[in-house]
Amino acid sequence: MASDPDGIQRLWAPDRLAYIQGENRPDSSEAGAGCPFCRAPGEPDDVSLVVARGEHAYVVLNLYPYNSGHALICTYRHVAGYVDVSTEEAHEIADLTQQTIASLQTAMGPQGFNLGMNQGSVGGAGIAAHLHQHVVPRWGGDTNFMPVVAQTKVMPQSLHDTRDALRAVWPGERPTPSSG
Repeated sequence: MASDPDGIQRLWAPDRLAYIQGENRPDSSEAGAGCPFCRAPGEPDDVSLVVARGEHAYVVLNLYPYNSGHALICTYRHVAGYVDVSTEEAHEIADLTQQTIASLQTAMGPQGFNLGMNQGSVGGAGIAAHLHQHVVPRWGGDTNFMPVVAQTKVMPQSLHDTRDALRAVWPGERPTPSSG
């Protein structure tokens, strides 16, 4: 934080500008290189922030998290609606959600969670064309005036450190890294 001549303390968060301006957000149902959720599994895990991979879905940290540890469970297949996933995909989304919660509990000790899928842009989905389940860890007092008044969220841990912490405690077999 730095003090300006007007005496107001400012916490600068320039990385949020990319989110506000819609960077990495496909304009349509575009799959492949135009969709960050299609692109992420093909990148090294340490670049894409993939935490774990299943056969039909994977876990990745949200680049623009609401809280530290905010993870997304994404299908590999580019599909927009929950009613459009296969039974196998639906089961794996559920399994990976449970594993994500267990890992977050061990690594970060949250007191609660928000889980959900926003479908369609009207439903609040930032990337409406590719289904993803949010897992947001919550702690007592984790909301304060900063997001409301300053439109800034203070994040106490880097995304790479969060990813490493979750991978270290992932239940069952260790996630298979893809060069990360």
